[in-house]
Amino acid sequence: MADECCGPQEARPAADAGVERDYGPARLWDVRELRLAAVAAVLLAAGLVIPGRVGAGLQLASAVVGAASFVPGALRNLARRRVGVGTLMTIAAVGAVALGQVTEAAMLGVLFSIAEGLEHYAIARTRRGLRALLGLVPPTASVLRDGVEVQVAPDDLVLGDRMVLRPGERAATDGVILAGRTSLDLSAITGESVPVEAGPGDWVHAGAINGGGAIEVEVLARAADSSLARIVHIVEEAQDRKGGGQRLADRIARPLVPAIMGLAVLIAAVGLVADDPLVWVERALVVLVAASPCALAISIPLTVVAAVGAASRHGTLVKGGAALEELGRVGVVALDKTGTLTRNAPRVVDVVTAGEATRDDVLAAAAALEARSEHPLARAILAAAHTVPTASDVTAVAGHGLHGCVDGMTLRLGKPGWVPARELAADLERLQSAGATVVLVERADTLLGAIAVRDELRDEAPEVISRLHSMGIRTAMLTGDNTRTATALAAQAGIDTVHAELLPEDKATLLAELRAGRAIAMVGDGVNDAPALATADVGIAMGAMGTDVAIETADVALMGEDLRHLPQVLAHARHARTVMLQNVGLSLAIIGVLIPLAAFGVLGLATVVLVHESAEVLVILNAIRAAKTTALPGVTAASPATPQTLAVSVVSKGDSGGCCDAC
Repeated sequence: MADECCGPQEARPAADAGVERDYGPARLWDVRELRLAAVAAVLLAAGLVIPGRVGAGLQLASAVVGAASFVPGALRNLARRRVGVGTLMTIAAVGAVALGQVTEAAMLGVLFSIAEGLEHYAIARTRRGLRALLGLVPPTASVLRDGVEVQVAPDDLVLGDRMVLRPGERAATDGVILAGRTSLDLSAITGESVPVEAGPGDWVHAGAINGGGAIEVEVLARAADSSLARIVHIVEEAQDRKGGGQRLADRIARPLVPAIMGLAVLIAAVGLVADDPLVWVERALVVLVAASPCALAISIPLTVVAAVGAASRHGTLVKGGAALEELGRVGVVALDKTGTLTRNAPRVVDVVTAGEATRDDVLAAAAALEARSEHPLARAILAAAHTVPTASDVTAVAGHGLHGCVDGMTLRLGKPGWVPARELAADLERLQSAGATVVLVERADTLLGAIAVRDELRDEAPEVISRLHSMGIRTAMLTGDNTRTATALAAQAGIDTVHAELLPEDKATLLAELRAGRAIAMVGDGVNDAPALATADVGIAMGAMGTDVAIETADVALMGEDLRHLPQVLAHARHARTVMLQNVGLSLAIIGVLIPLAAFGVLGLATVVLVHESAEVLVILNAIRAAKTTALPGVTAASPATPQTLAVSVVSKGDSGGCCDAC
């Protein structure tokens, strides 16, 4: 931004977890440009009051002090053969002094320094929110070493340490609970206000507050590699990524600078054939200031920094300006079913047997095939089975199910249709109508029975769909599950349209069709939904806290498990995009109006400087509005949505086959 914007800006150090970074001035008075502006303003005021040479000298000193905030940087850029706004302002200031307009040159220095200082302070203020995240890590941690409890700095924790967390204390890094039960407050990280119950085997993330009894946690990550440090690292990188609007501003600003200089030379050349060359030279200098694209160059980056920083402090990672802008213009939203609309905690609700098979026979056969699967339905079946025989040659048939061998006999587990329902057809219809996902088990071509698994709808899902409807949003569901189960779930959630019994490739294809010229967002877990996430314009990972793959692959990551964050982040992005468009429009309008007025002498240097720098301050203040959020009960905030009609679809990650790999 140093080339196009209002003066030099030192390169920031690369983000690195665990490394202390300089986030810029914490107070207005700490901003160098604002201090120079204050000194220059005092000198200018004194020069205007004191008559004679002393007053003139004070005004000249004011111009020099004000110019100190941008002239050195402009000269350094020129040495690198880089021409920017600082160059334009330097030429204008030097030219004004040469023409005897010292007061105007001093005003230029004062106002330009104020605008530049406010810009640096605004960026530092939004970035400082990330330091607040790292501040969630306590200064010391209690660990048991050789049977003795000692206090160590978080950076001194090593893998395998046994960390002790008492009620009210924060976790210094990530780990797993070894002893004790408690409730964990993750509101500062995920944005959710409801504590999470946790016991042995459950994860504890850095920054989590122990809200219950004392627990012992095994350290599984260094403090510099914790989930919290990783979040800060990703957001810092994201704030530097450019979106389409930011690239547009750059494309306009970069050629505009040399074009402005050419226009100024042309105007000055008119003076060679005019009666008063000095008048046209003065107008050329005024045009340099009037056409400076400073406000345009900072309009998008500052908005992105404010919006991305605000989202990160409320449990949502938006990975850069491109993702933010795409999210702000989304016209279609697709949601995965399992773990997004549902709780991702399915359980076996019924087992129907066929022939002489028993309930245990059916569950054991199914568990043998599901033993190595990580799919939620597999976990439900394994939890319900008393015995798990060893299966061999287990193979997944995408979109259908699994087959393998146990004791020399072939087994098949899968969706109805792939495994015939035969005499259980009536039971199958009954279970599916009740909203259960049903898988059939077959041994040696003989039907053993049917297993009904149900993943309950999230409590907030109907509220989210209702909110989308209130915003004029049309809803639909895409799922690999059977039509009856999908229809039952859609009815509970209040979803309008159901598309069921789709294979994974059908879902990706349908996403492309649903786009219909509008940006489409896909909400999934970042792993099983990779094809759909790749097809969508914006990939959104749900419940991504601590999930490396989900955070890395998605454009947006919702760290918590509350589905209400989805409409909030959409509204927040729309609000930010509106601010971007306002800033770009205002910047271009100011340039378009001031150039002709300056070229024809309607406005003098003092007036143009005042209008130009005032517009820049207005753009800065408007950009900060992108950080504004509006709270809803029980969740963190996002800005109110602008009226816009969307189409929403719900995509399941192949939950009809009863197995992760098969679906």
